[in-house]
Amino acid sequence: MNGPVTPNRSAAARPAWLTHNVKVLCGVSFLQDAASELLYPILPIFLTTVLGAPPAVVGVIEGLAEGAASVTKVASGRLADRFARRPLIGAGYGLAALGKLLIAVATVWPLVLVARVVDRLGKGVRGAPRDALLVDGVLQGQRGRVFGLHRAADTAGAVVGPLAGLALYEGLDHRLRPLFWVAVIPAVASVALVAVVRDPGRTGGASAKVVRARWRSLPRPYWRVLAVLFAFNLINFPDALLLLRAHELGLSTAGVVGAYAVYNLAYAALSYPAGALSDRLPRPLVFAAGLVFFAVGYLGLGLIHAPWLVFVVLPLYGGFAACTDGVGKAWVSSLVPDHRQGTAQGLYQGITGAAVLLAGLWAGLAWGSDGHVPLLVSGAIALALAAVLPVLGRSRQANG
Repeated sequence: MNGPVTPNRSAAARPAWLTHNVKVLCGVSFLQDAASELLYPILPIFLTTVLGAPPAVVGVIEGLAEGAASVTKVASGRLADRFARRPLIGAGYGLAALGKLLIAVATVWPLVLVARVVDRLGKGVRGAPRDALLVDGVLQGQRGRVFGLHRAADTAGAVVGPLAGLALYEGLDHRLRPLFWVAVIPAVASVALVAVVRDPGRTGGASAKVVRARWRSLPRPYWRVLAVLFAFNLINFPDALLLLRAHELGLSTAGVVGAYAVYNLAYAALSYPAGALSDRLPRPLVFAAGLVFFAVGYLGLGLIHAPWLVFVVLPLYGGFAACTDGVGKAWVSSLVPDHRQGTAQGLYQGITGAAVLLAGLWAGLAWGSDGHVPLLVSGAIALALAAVLPVLGRSRQANG
């Protein structure tokens, strides 16, 4: 006679939300972000000091790149609800790797513009289908943890990347271009890892339902949240300008890379706790706390004059990303049915990315000699938004 079946202890100990896809996509994002962030903090310096581009070009390049991603995110979100998601994810990470290769061979700043657009197009293609797969089969009340862990893994790559870049920068006699070639390696590895992702595919009934559905049929709370987050991102200009400000304050290239690594370390360390907290508290409240961190970061960078204070301000600014990035995605995912996750995430990421495009344009043009004016304006507006945003949390439906 057979004895009682003993449950698999490792399976029982594993949280239900920690699915195979969550673990694999965390690894994919870690590798890709290590590649991206190895070069991101030095890109503004490379553009202005090596290629001779004016500071306004930095904002324009990043703004246009994010704008290209925004359009792609909307389209890929719709496709993610109709077709297999893994090919879209693989294509997106492949385009990002190609963009890094183009930067490595760039000798004039317009080619960097093309490279950044290709890179961000890749982000637009992969974002919504990846985020839809992350929450596939996960309860709404656990999605903050999922997105929090994913952001933590992604941002851990943003810690490793700049630190590796800093070590190579010192070891290669302060030459910038070899770093761009190194960044291609983890980017290609992330594309290969996508093959391990499990894609349940789209059922015929679900696909037909999505084809018939229109954006305006998305729930009203979703549109309300989208409007508020669009308004905020009009003052959220690309981080490349913050790094340019750090350089203008007197930090060396190595100092800028080090400060950026410290920022990402704070971001990575706080992302999972913030996501888990948003599963217990109203997500608008956690998001509002992130806006306070945003204001501290922008106002701080706008007011300080001593370079060493950048190492104080940027880690505080890391709290903004931790409390808004994954939390925002979890908030949006809780407002729509499962068969419309791709559409909702794509539209959310596309619309807010378009706002970042506008923010990058106006901030780059208004930057002047040191950028303190746009920093102070954005910081003050963020404080005002932080005060009113928790009102959304009064509606249980708005929090999901």
